[in-house]
Amino acid sequence: MILSTQEEKEFLKRGFSRRSFGRLATVLAAGSTLPFYNESALAQLSKVDNVPPDAVMINSNENPLGPCKEALEAVHRIAANGGRYLYGETDKVQALLAEQEGVKLDYIRIYPGSSAPLHQAVLAFTSPEKALVMGEPGYEAGERAANFIGAKAVKVPLTKDYAHDVKAMLAAGKDAGLFYICNPNNPTGTLTSKSDIEWLVANKPKGSVVMVDEAYTHIAGAPFNTDLVAADKDVIVLRTFSKIYGMAGLRAGAAIARPDVIEKLGGFSAGMLPITGMAAASASLAQKNLIPERRKLIGDVRDDTLAWLSKNKFRYVPSVSNCFMVDVKQPGDDIVMALRREKVYIGRVWSAWPTYVRVTVGTRDEMTKFKATFSKVMA
Repeated sequence: MILSTQEEKEFLKRGFSRRSFGRLATVLAAGSTLPFYNESALAQLSKVDNVPPDAVMINSNENPLGPCKEALEAVHRIAANGGRYLYGETDKVQALLAEQEGVKLDYIRIYPGSSAPLHQAVLAFTSPEKALVMGEPGYEAGERAANFIGAKAVKVPLTKDYAHDVKAMLAAGKDAGLFYICNPNNPTGTLTSKSDIEWLVANKPKGSVVMVDEAYTHIAGAPFNTDLVAADKDVIVLRTFSKIYGMAGLRAGAAIARPDVIEKLGGFSAGMLPITGMAAASASLAQKNLIPERRKLIGDVRDDTLAWLSKNKFRYVPSVSNCFMVDVKQPGDDIVMALRREKVYIGRVWSAWPTYVRVTVGTRDEMTKFKATFSKVMA
């Protein structure tokens, strides 16, 4: 890919050198096959091989409920047409999401999940002179993209209540190009208030963008931030169907932002998306009671597990999501491996909190097995 004169001027303005153009051109041309995108990153950091068939898999923040009945029926119906480029299926998801979120159609771009627009936002708005600012511990995908292009990633510790410290983020990011807030946060499962997000949007440096990753917001029942997009603020909202809708393997997601902001994510769209994922996404959006029903199911199992941790004097972070962190008071990786030997697979450890492990909320039976095994290992 050859950059135009205008594109070169834009990159120079953002602080890139001319020597960087070749690498940047490669990245922009790659689209979803970014050089860091296919590494053992993101959720795949929890990937394990040769898993026993009777293992408990509570390591990747998946939803064990899977797609709803209506989504599965939609997948079955459309699979026979898999030989066709049915672009209209993506259009249906875009239209439904725009209607439900109260934004115009061109404020939404559909993707296979939300990882691609997360990466693309880092490429679009950060540079050697424009930092990425995020919470710590936090979801590392954006940091990996920033590192690849030589942009600074500034990690700001969470508050004592485990929220993003927006005032400290602003103080640390006077030169920021992108502020990233995952809400609820991954890995802690804790919320940052909407008022704090609105404060950051109102006070951020001119030209910077606030990206709110709402992958887990449905599970928490927290306020969304698409109203900020509808008000034409410098905000990107990320959505995925992987979590509450149980579609991690079917792949569907979206970026919601002003059209000019979406265009800066890359002049390319996500291309042809799998029609099975699109049909399942449309069917899921149409189910009015699905979100509250699943929120209660996940919440009941989570709260029962957290109550058990309290009863047994284990220290944990009070999550409102489908994952939580437990302080095992020793190197977390040792406990991860000890549980694995008992066929219970939990999530990874963050370097900022080396004695904490992340656990995904599974089914009630899976969490019963986790409790028994965790108690045995910790003893």
